[in-house]
Amino acid sequence: MTMKAMINKGAKACALLGLCLSAIPAFATNGYFANGYGGQSKSMAGAGVAVSTGVLGMAQNPATGVKVGNAAGFCLTTFAPDRSVRVAPGGPLTPGTHKSENDVFFIPCGGANWTLDDRSSLGVFVFANGGMNTEYKTNFFSGLGAGSAPLGVNLEQAFVTVNYARKVSDRLTFGVSPILAVQRFKATGLEAFSGLSLSPGNVTNRGHDWSTGLGFNLGLLYEASPQWTFGAAYRSRIQMSSFDKYSGLFAGGGDFDVPAMLTLGAAYTPAYQPKLTITGEFQRIHYGDVNAIANTSAPPGGPLGASNGVGFGWKDVDVVRLAAIYRQSERLTLRSGISYSTKFTTSPEAVINTLAPATPQWHASFGGSYKINDRWGFTFAYTHAFSNSITGSNPALTGVAQPVRLRMHQHEIATGLSYSW
Repeated sequence: MTMKAMINKGAKACALLGLCLSAIPAFATNGYFANGYGGQSKSMAGAGVAVSTGVLGMAQNPATGVKVGNAAGFCLTTFAPDRSVRVAPGGPLTPGTHKSENDVFFIPCGGANWTLDDRSSLGVFVFANGGMNTEYKTNFFSGLGAGSAPLGVNLEQAFVTVNYARKVSDRLTFGVSPILAVQRFKATGLEAFSGLSLSPGNVTNRGHDWSTGLGFNLGLLYEASPQWTFGAAYRSRIQMSSFDKYSGLFAGGGDFDVPAMLTLGAAYTPAYQPKLTITGEFQRIHYGDVNAIANTSAPPGGPLGASNGVGFGWKDVDVVRLAAIYRQSERLTLRSGISYSTKFTTSPEAVINTLAPATPQWHASFGGSYKINDRWGFTFAYTHAFSNSITGSNPALTGVAQPVRLRMHQHEIATGLSYSW
C-alpha cells in the first residue's frame, strides 16, 4: 500500500469516526458555526473562552485544559430548527410557502482530558463544527428549466482534536489543538443551475462526497487577579480537499474551506460575591475569506465552479455574548446567557440562500450542572434562537424581481454526563 493510499484510508476512518460521533447535520446558529460546544458552554449562549466549561470547552479555548483536570465527558444535543421559504407570485419560482423537512437532529460529542503534571494536560475529543441541511418536497427552482425533488443540501462537519495545555506561569496558560476536519456534502434538485456551470455534470444529485483537512486552534488564558480572567482563542482557516463530485457547484472547482474564527473574552468574579461570575465575549467568524461561501450571486461574478463563481454572498459574522455563572452550592451550578450575531448576508442574496437559511441573530440560553457524587456529574442546557427572516429578490438568477422570504427559529436541548478521577 502506498503512503498516499494509507493517508487516504486513515482520513476516511477518522471521517467515519467523526461523523458517527458528532456531525449529524446541525444548522448551528451563527451562520453555520455552532453556538458553543458542550452543555456548559451552550447554557451560556456559547460563552467559554475566559471560563472553563469542561472537556468540550477546550474547543472554545485549548488553554482551559489545565482547569479541566482528569475528566471525561459525553454530550447529546437535540436540535430542532424550523425553517421555511415563502415565494411571492409573479415569476418562474413556484409560489407559496415551502417548509423544509427534517425538524429534529441528534448531535453527540465527547472526549477526555488527562493531567500530565501540575502544569500541563492532554485531551482528545470530537465535536461538530456545524453544518447545513434543507430538504424541500417541492422544487421551487424547477420553473427555471428543470428540477427533481427533493430540493436541498446536506453539509456535515466534524473536528477530531488533540489538545495540549500548559501553565507557563502562575497567571498565564497556553493551549494548542491540532485539528483533523472532516466534511461530507450532498446536493439534490439543482438541475436548474447546471447550465450556469463550468462542469454541468458535477452540480447536483451526485450523492455524498467527502473532504478532509488539517488545522489548529490556539488559546490563551490569563488570570490577572482573583477577580479578573481574560481569554483569547484563534482557530485557523482549514484548507479542505475539494468536493470532486461537486466541482461544478462550489467556487474554485469544489473548494469549501472551513473559515477562521477569533474569540476574545473576559470573566469577572466579584470579591463580595464569589459564587457569581459574569463573562463577556466578542467573536469574529471569517466567512468572507472563503469564495464558495462569500462570492455574490447578485449578480454572479462568473460561472458555477469558477473561482469567481456563484457563492452564498456571506459576510464575516461578529458575535457578542454576555453570560453568568452562579455556584449555588457545592453540587449545583446555574448558568445563563444571551448572544447577538450580525447579519450573515444581504437581501439580494436571499434567493440562493433558500438552500441555507441561517437567519437567526438573537439567542438566549439557560441551564445548569449537578454533581451526582464525587465522580459523576450531569449537565443540562436549553437554547432558543429567535425567529428572524430575510426578504429579497435576484433578477440575475430568476429573470424577474420575484421576492422570496427566508425564515428560521430554533430550539436546542443539550445534555451531558461527566466523569472525573
